[in-house]
Amino acid sequence: MASTVSNHIGDNKGTLTINGRFDFSIHRDFRNGYEQILGADGMRELDVDLKGVDYVDSSALGMLLLLREKASAKNIQMKLLNTQSSVRQVLEVANFGRLFTIS
Repeated sequence: MASTVSNHIGDNKGTLTINGRFDFSIHRDFRNGYEQILGADGMRELDVDLKGVDYVDSSALGMLLLLREKASAKNIQMKLLNTQSSVRQVLEVANFGRLFTIS
């Protein structure tokens, strides 16, 4: 299955949805998706929906950290949603629970 990134913007909240493998191969789509969200007027929240993600690597962790910095600079709250067990394990090992709200 090809990895995909999509976004939705509405009511001061943006959602970035990732499906498939979350690795360096999607970095351009990931950046394009979040830049649209971060650039929207009045944005207060950014949810990264990982329901369709079955694999993350270190580059994905780096992309999430970079996005966290950019969102924080604009006072936008960021959450990681719908993490599957294998993805959640990687996030826990990387201590992402200290940096993100993860569900």
